[in-house]
Amino acid sequence: MGSLKSISVDEIMKRGSIKDVDVLRFRAAFYHDDVISAEEAETLFAMNDTCSVQDPSWVDFFIEAVTDHIVDQTEPEGYLTAENAKWLIAHITQDGKVERKTEVALLVNVLEKARWSPVNLVRFALEQVKAAVIEGEGPLRPDQSPPKGQISESDVELVRRMLYAFGGDGNVAVTRAEAEVLFDINDATADAEPNPAWTDLFVKAVANVVMAASGQMVPTREEALRRERWLADRGELSPGAMLSAMVSTSLDAVRGAYHDQSPEERALARLEHQRIEIVTNEVITAAEAEWLCERIGRDGRLTPNETALVAYLKKESPNIHPELQATVDRLSQAA
Repeated sequence: MGSLKSISVDEIMKRGSIKDVDVLRFRAAFYHDDVISAEEAETLFAMNDTCSVQDPSWVDFFIEAVTDHIVDQTEPEGYLTAENAKWLIAHITQDGKVERKTEVALLVNVLEKARWSPVNLVRFALEQVKAAVIEGEGPLRPDQSPPKGQISESDVELVRRMLYAFGGDGNVAVTRAEAEVLFDINDATADAEPNPAWTDLFVKAVANVVMAASGQMVPTREEALRRERWLADRGELSPGAMLSAMVSTSLDAVRGAYHDQSPEERALARLEHQRIEIVTNEVITAAEAEWLCERIGRDGRLTPNETALVAYLKKESPNIHPELQATVDRLSQAA
C-alpha cells in the first residue's frame, strides 16, 4: 500500500469525512502491493479517529486492512503476540475503554482471523460485553437497551464468537482468564429474567473448565459450546422448566465428547499450551479445581445458572476432581 502517498490523506482529515470514492482509492492502493506498513496502519487509525463522517464502506475496509496488517503482515505471520495485542488495545481505546462499535468489530475480527492470540486479548474482548451488561452503556448499548443487569441475545452470540475464536482449531479448554469474566457477567445478570441462550453458553463453558481441571480430554470449543436447536424452539418456558431442559437436553448432548485423558493426550495438551505460549509470548493460566471451588457460589448464594451448573456436575460426579465433587455435594444441599 505504498501508493497511499498518492492519496491526499491530509485533505480528507481536514474536511473530517471519508467518502465512498476515498475508500475506492484506498482499496486500489491496497491491491496494488497488498502490503500495509506500520506507518500506514497508524494513518488509518488517525483517519478513523478524526473523521466523524464516514461512508459505510469505510468500516469494512478499515477492519479488513488493519486485520491484514496485524495478523498477516506482522511477524509471526498468522499469530498475534502479546506486544501486538498491546498495540491494538492502545489504538482502539480511549481512557481504557472502547468507545465505538467499529473498534469492537475490529477486535473480534482480529481474534477470528488469527490462528492464536494472547489470552489477555480475548479477556479484553469479553470485558467489553461485561461492561455493557454491568453499566448498560457503551458501543454495545448505543440506545441503552437492554438496561444494565441484562444480557441480550446478540451479547451471547458475541461472547460465543470470542470464545470460539480463541479456541482456534484445537482442543483448548476455556481458560481461567475467560472463565473469570464469564462468572462476572453471570453475577451481574443474576437478578434479571433468565436468558436461555446465556444459561446454555455459561453452563457449557464452565462445565468445560471443570472437566479440564478434572483431567478430562475436552472437545473443540465449537463442539463443547455449540448453540442447541431447542433454544430457538423453546416457546414460553418458565425459568425452572428452561433450566431443567437445558441440563437434560443441551448438556447431555455434549457430555459424550469428554473422556479421561491418556498419558499421550495429556502430554500433547501440555505441548500445545507451551507452543501457544511461545508464539504469543504470554502464559495461559488454566482454571484449577481449587479456584473453581472458591468461585462457584462465591457470594454465598447460587445464581439460577450456577444451580443449573451444579445439577449437571452432580450427574458427572464420578468424572470430576474430588475437591470439586465435595463442593458440588455441598452446593447441591444448599440449592
